[in-house]
Amino acid sequence: MEFNQLLQHYKAKACIVSVEFFPDGSYGNIRVVAGNKAHCDDMAALNHPFVPNFPYEMCFPKNQNFEEHCFHCIRDGKPLHAYVDLYMMGLWLNMFLIPLDSDCENVGYCLYCYDVTPKADSSAMADISAEIASDVLKACIKLRGSSDIKQAFKEVVEDIRSICDSDDCCILLCDDEKCSCSILAESLRKGTSLYPMSRYIEGFYAIMKTWPDTLAGSTCIILKDERDMDKLREQNPVWRASLDYAGVKSVVLFPLRYGGKLLGYMWSLNFNIENVLKIKETLELTTFFIASEIASYRLLNKLEVMSTIDSLTGIKNRNVMNNRVDQIVEGQDAMPQAVLFADLNGLKRMNDERGHVAGDKMLRKAASILESVFHDGEVYRAGGDEFMVLVSEIAKDEVQRRVDKVDFLSKMTEDVRLSIGVCYGESDIRTAMRLADEQMYAQKNIYYKIHPEQKYR
Repeated sequence: MEFNQLLQHYKAKACIVSVEFFPDGSYGNIRVVAGNKAHCDDMAALNHPFVPNFPYEMCFPKNQNFEEHCFHCIRDGKPLHAYVDLYMMGLWLNMFLIPLDSDCENVGYCLYCYDVTPKADSSAMADISAEIASDVLKACIKLRGSSDIKQAFKEVVEDIRSICDSDDCCILLCDDEKCSCSILAESLRKGTSLYPMSRYIEGFYAIMKTWPDTLAGSTCIILKDERDMDKLREQNPVWRASLDYAGVKSVVLFPLRYGGKLLGYMWSLNFNIENVLKIKETLELTTFFIASEIASYRLLNKLEVMSTIDSLTGIKNRNVMNNRVDQIVEGQDAMPQAVLFADLNGLKRMNDERGHVAGDKMLRKAASILESVFHDGEVYRAGGDEFMVLVSEIAKDEVQRRVDKVDFLSKMTEDVRLSIGVCYGESDIRTAMRLADEQMYAQKNIYYKIHPEQKYR
């Protein structure tokens, strides 16, 4: 066939792709048989002069998803469009495939027209079917319109599982610092033989770490049948073995990326392979918005932690303590059985003589001792060297036993010495705090009489 005459009418980058078909329904060689001037100039700029009828990976990175698009376009005789994040190159690819007539029995052809940009184009992203647009819009509305974001994610994965007609849909988050992964949301089909992901989550990070190499720059992994699973056995035998063990027959897996950072993955297992292209297009766009919402969710969690946790000691800060006291005063929370105040003796002397780094270590050790002893209570950093402890249910003699344990553990350290005041069984939180504070200062005065060299705190 004469392709060059057809291509000369295209100003955008365009080429003709051929696909070899086998009798069993699979495909073989995929080649770029001709290219227009824009395509050839693009190849030359990459120091990759175009040679007609060479394997496509001489022009473009080898990618199974690209192969599948060419295969389906030609086999089904339908034009296809995809907008793809080439995250490894920091580029976005807008691609169009149009099936062409063929004069060869076992070879088909399609026109491949494409453009590459460094930034996402919202208009190209929105160029999808009405059905897919509706599904994606529903997900966006649920994520943006819910006050309970975790419930919203659960509803979204249920919708995606339904769209994929799959046995399981799950969002897994990864934490590379802790070398762990966690389940954000999961939906299992009623009656499925698959177990929930929680059964496998311990140690699963090691398998998750193999996925970037298996993706090899692709936007997703789609394993439809035993043939694809056999390819996976060659690429990633560990993951393939885990899928076999779990009873998984087909997988579609998308990485969740935002701002160049990998946040996790979304997958659907044992899906309806007859709708593979629709599933891919739907998830390609849905995961873009899901990743954005996960990034926001993580940021809000981080800000919440920053606003509630004392950055030096890692225990709850004064803001949380004040809110807790207000809730008890207003009757929203029950009055704790025991209220304790603890003051770290000699902190000022430590800061003056050995520096604030040594003083900070002293504070962290004190907080750690209090948290370990009052593990069933709430420990707050009330001020510079002061801590407050609330314990809801505890016997009076047990409180004293634990105060003695704090004293014992403190003396095991070189520098931590705590004066502790206790109020037990008081019905008013503010009265209990005042009495515990007064007792603490009484204990502190006794300490400085015994250790006058530690004076000036």
